[in-house]
Amino acid sequence: MRMHRIAGRASILAVILLFVAGFGTWSWAADAAIMELAAPQDAQASAPLDAAEADAAGPTTTELKVMADTLWVLIAGILVFFMNLGFGCVESGFCRAKNCVNILSKNFIVFAVSSIGFWIIGWGLMFGDGNGFAGTNGMLMLGGADNSPATGDAYVGTYSAINWTGVPLWAKFFFQLVFCGTAATIVSGAVAERIKYVSFIVFSFVMAMAIYPVVGHWIWGGGWLQSMGFLDFAGSTQVHSIGGWAALAGVIILGPRIGKYSATGRVNAIPGHNLSLATIGCFVLWFGWFGFNPGSTMGVDPNAISEIVVTTNTAAAAATLSATLVAWLLLGKPDLGMTLNGCLAGLVAITAPCAFVTVGASLIIGLLAGALVVLGVLFFDRMHCDDPVGATSVHLLNGVFGTLCIGLFATPDRLERAGNDAAAAGLFYGGGVQQLITQAIGVAACAAYVLVLAAAAWLLLKYTMGIRVSPEEEMEGLDIGEHGNEAYPNFVKTGNTMGGF
Repeated sequence: MRMHRIAGRASILAVILLFVAGFGTWSWAADAAIMELAAPQDAQASAPLDAAEADAAGPTTTELKVMADTLWVLIAGILVFFMNLGFGCVESGFCRAKNCVNILSKNFIVFAVSSIGFWIIGWGLMFGDGNGFAGTNGMLMLGGADNSPATGDAYVGTYSAINWTGVPLWAKFFFQLVFCGTAATIVSGAVAERIKYVSFIVFSFVMAMAIYPVVGHWIWGGGWLQSMGFLDFAGSTQVHSIGGWAALAGVIILGPRIGKYSATGRVNAIPGHNLSLATIGCFVLWFGWFGFNPGSTMGVDPNAISEIVVTTNTAAAAATLSATLVAWLLLGKPDLGMTLNGCLAGLVAITAPCAFVTVGASLIIGLLAGALVVLGVLFFDRMHCDDPVGATSVHLLNGVFGTLCIGLFATPDRLERAGNDAAAAGLFYGGGVQQLITQAIGVAACAAYVLVLAAAAWLLLKYTMGIRVSPEEEMEGLDIGEHGNEAYPNFVKTGNTMGGF
């Protein structure tokens, strides 16, 4: 019996050794091929090849770069897509168990809505050639001419504003789509626990087809803000502020949850049901942000990607610490919810300037963002703007703050590396107030457009199909009234309807 075991183990070991040897041979062959591509060629070898010889020679350097850039952009986009799970976990954990199914369903369906709406018309409005306000060419379903991955002067097509990245059109579309989905899902948490499901779906279509892409054209699609030098590398304004302003309009028009504020104006705490779930969600979002910010290079630039990863992480870490400290000082305890939102606030704030600032500056930005989110949550509560998850404080306030930070901390060398050498350096790096003023104009323009259009959409929905569930349904929970099922059907529910379940 023992000999059988020894023989079996020897067989397994032999298989492992054969696999390692084979892998080593393949690795050596791959390295040799790469060295052969990189080695200088003599005059005869550098002569033009016919089709058969070209196929035999393998991909050119340009083709290899397109492959690497495309792989990087798609992986980064997949990481941003994965953030939908993080938003679902954070929002449902911060809210009551009786509304858990509703919140998870909204976070799931909002990406489906964004996918269809952005494909139908959003992409064309955002990146189609047109005027300073919106794209007018190639508007419907990516129907315009395009010869990507050709770039610069070699590009021929209707989406010239994004011809700087050498990846295929569908890779560009997917990466921009996941950003659109992120902006739309920000609204979900702010209007949670009292919004009609169907009304939220309709508003999400408005976000994907009319709100997000128009501002996107101004900032990233060759519109008037981009022309005047406004900068937003990965979306503090384009993604987070847009979502924040739309959420704020919804919160004001929708009104607070039942029992949140007393007749005397007292703020009543309505605790979330699962901070474990919220913490997991925050980790997922932190992880996904390593695709969100570095992926916005939309190409393999090792130096830029490496530094952006570190500025992103440093701001998140610093904001986590400062939010914890400020909450501890103001509330008497290190509140976990504030700690989690502090991390997210740091990530939002660094999103716009991540490619333009030093690691030291990202530390300062993070420290300030963490304090700002705590003060923001307390401020909005005092204004009776009921935001169950703190989305307006995280995404709106820190989206604005992060955008303005470019006008303070951007360095000349990083602006040049990112291809923005025409923009002015930040105030603290000898550029004066020019870039700060430009950034402020962009913030104000985004606020005006989104607030007006979002408010109009919310009001139209309110006076047609309605946007709020009945008081009875709100007290019972949206899981039963809106979906007919529960997240925790076998749990014994105790306590009042305001807290816990």
